[in-house]
Amino acid sequence: MSATRSPKVSERVAPKAADPQPQKKKRDDDDGPDFATLVRAWIESHRASLLDSLRRLGKQPIGSFFTCMVMAVALSLPMGLSLLLNNVERLGGSWQRAAQISLYLELNASPEQGESLREQIKGMPGVADAEYVGRDQALEEFQQQSGLGEALKELPENPLPGVVLVTPNEVDKPTLEALRQKLSELPKVQQAQLDLVWVERLAAILKLGDRFVFGLTVLLVSALLLVIGNTIRLHIENRRTEIEVIKLVGGTDSYVRRPFLYMGALYGFGAGILSWGVLAFGLNWLNDAVVGLAGLYGSNFALAGVPVADGLSLLLGAVLLGYIGAWIAVARHLRELAPK
Repeated sequence: MSATRSPKVSERVAPKAADPQPQKKKRDDDDGPDFATLVRAWIESHRASLLDSLRRLGKQPIGSFFTCMVMAVALSLPMGLSLLLNNVERLGGSWQRAAQISLYLELNASPEQGESLREQIKGMPGVADAEYVGRDQALEEFQQQSGLGEALKELPENPLPGVVLVTPNEVDKPTLEALRQKLSELPKVQQAQLDLVWVERLAAILKLGDRFVFGLTVLLVSALLLVIGNTIRLHIENRRTEIEVIKLVGGTDSYVRRPFLYMGALYGFGAGILSWGVLAFGLNWLNDAVVGLAGLYGSNFALAGVPVADGLSLLLGAVLLGYIGAWIAVARHLRELAPK
């Protein structure tokens, strides 16, 4: 019987001897997931976090809207003031007219000499335009503006000289002073007058406005970070138990943090869109009054809308603020939610 059983025993033993080979092959193939698999997993994780953040915000539409609206108002204030200052700076042409250099010609200068001088000055560097006002035209304008028309008619001769009004390319005091000195040396020029007092005052006011906008921006950005941080903190408290369980089973901080970062960015995106719309509507509403006021002064000035570049910068800044605020809030609370 032993002779008949030996082949069966050998058959049973033979397969066992062959077992190490498939085990070795299995160890050789177990190198972990490839790069493409890791990328797909990373994309899927971010997609799931984004969808989860959208779903949670969608469950509280009114609260989410008002949070975005508060952020939008805070963003609109400094951005709106900055746009108004930019519109004031667009009055550069008016500044140049206010900073005109008046060249009073000699009384014996003929109109032909005045026109020739105007052409010569117009071609000089640093000069945007030059206009010649003859003696008769100057007297007529003075009669209309002074209200002394009848009295001036009694004068034996016209006492006013011809004037060349020179408009500079830029309003810069040292440059204008050098140009005035150069123009005063031209023939037939008796006096070159430059008045920059009110232009300097306006420039000082605009500089003060820029500093005010910068300070207001810093304050409101700090307020925005507090708003978004407090909002994210409430979301974290609502999911405290879920986060603690995730960390107990080995969830990383980045995995826990990711949905809240997307939530902060979404709050910022919504606030940026609302702020852009508020600014566009506000400037359009204010423009009617500005056009009417400018028309009373014979000007066609109108407020420019929100440039696309500025609007995109506002949107990007709002998203970054939401992201940063969420990061600060989550980083602080993750330490408190560490498993004991």
